[in-house]
Amino acid sequence: MKPRERAIAALELRQPDDIVPTFELEFQLTEELLGKGVRFITGEDLKNTTKRERENLLIQNALLMLKVAEVLDYSIIRVNWLPTIEDEIFTIKFLRKEAGEEYLIACEASGTYGIPSGEQMETFVYFLFDHREEAHRQAERMKNEAIERSKRLRDAGLDCVTHCTDYCFNAGPFFSPTMFAEFVTPYLQEIIGAQRELGFYVILHTDGDIMPIIDQLLSARPHALHSLDPVAKVDIGVVKRLYGDKVCLCGNVNCAILHTESPREVIIDTLRAIRDASLGGGHILCTSNVPFKGMPLENYLAMLYVRERFARYPLDLEAIDKELTLLKGEE
Repeated sequence: MKPRERAIAALELRQPDDIVPTFELEFQLTEELLGKGVRFITGEDLKNTTKRERENLLIQNALLMLKVAEVLDYSIIRVNWLPTIEDEIFTIKFLRKEAGEEYLIACEASGTYGIPSGEQMETFVYFLFDHREEAHRQAERMKNEAIERSKRLRDAGLDCVTHCTDYCFNAGPFFSPTMFAEFVTPYLQEIIGAQRELGFYVILHTDGDIMPIIDQLLSARPHALHSLDPVAKVDIGVVKRLYGDKVCLCGNVNCAILHTESPREVIIDTLRAIRDASLGGGHILCTSNVPFKGMPLENYLAMLYVRERFARYPLDLEAIDKELTLLKGEE
């Protein structure tokens, strides 16, 4: 299978031919991986540029996406945080031309309420209670904008969308389940329903403890959930047992361990994620958020080393348990 085909197998709850696929929503360690000064562009880089200069920068950025995907064996390339949809469309078309059908190409297309910033939180809460009808009108506008955006991205050749809207804290959802059912779930259902009709694969990301609202999230029928946050004590094994026949799981190697612990601890946690989520397919191995700046590259590569060695089908659970016993015995 090509990397793209492995991702599709996992998203369709099938077992890939050989190895559990991997990708990240964002990769911030380009300098550590490829050398000083190698980085993705930002909106600042594109300010005050001519059309030709802008396109050249976007091409360089897209080529870096392809390089990272090739080096790290990603199955999905996600186009990240460009200033305009025109920039994203240009990038998607370039990636499709350069990569052909090697990778799934993804981009953001969410459109529901999430956790507001701290300075806006109080105002937002009062808005929901004091201006309920206007809150629903705003949710309807956001939904329609997300669907129209999805149509434009599909016309450019995109084949996977992400929803990166955080709904939960570590202690539980920002919205009560009742409020979530009123202000988020119906709009999320319509957006993802429209995106599925357009032919997209849909990956739904939210950090925090999703368990009180997981049934509502799954009622919207995303193909995958990301990140199944271990810091919030979301157990990917429990989610696999309860919902593994309904949704692909993306995650959930603990970013706190990746950031602060040794490669050995990373290996233990990666083995845990593979053991608990990869059996039978329907799993994309990745971090519980993203490989962020400051995370030791050697720790991230340790995660990928474990994938290369142990995340192969048919999964050898006995070998994984033996390795875990050995490593934990060294503590």
